[in-house]
Amino acid sequence: MTALDAARLAAVISPLRRTLLSAARDAEHLPEIPDAQIEIIRALPRDTASSPGELAGRLGLSRPTVSNLLTAMEANGLVERRPRPGNRRHVEVVVTAKALDLFDRFDRAGGDLVSAAAATLTPEDREALTAALPALERLRDALSRPSPKDI
Repeated sequence: MTALDAARLAAVISPLRRTLLSAARDAEHLPEIPDAQIEIIRALPRDTASSPGELAGRLGLSRPTVSNLLTAMEANGLVERRPRPGNRRHVEVVVTAKALDLFDRFDRAGGDLVSAAAATLTPEDREALTAALPALERLRDALSRPSPKDI
């Protein structure tokens, strides 16, 4: 069994992500959306609503930071803030159809780009990527959990 070269893996993941984002944006002529705004949209799945405070807690961001992000996102038509049913003093946040369309287009373009690039690899490399997916998903999940010092 070989030891994991964590630094090499990290050095591949970040540029791979940036390259895919850029290529998908170019392929679909999508606007550049800051990573922090993307994280907010991903934290608000279709047909869900959250308060700004819930979003801040979920993403590990301060409330003022989330409020500033939401203001910019609302101005760009990516989210809506509306009074919370039953308690009009509080607001809830939902993603807009525009944001969902942008993400659907990005995901589709990203999938197409990865598929086309993978087709240029050897069958052994494609098999290795397929076999690595569950471990990469678990790695992503482990990285997104709060560390013991954060609890």
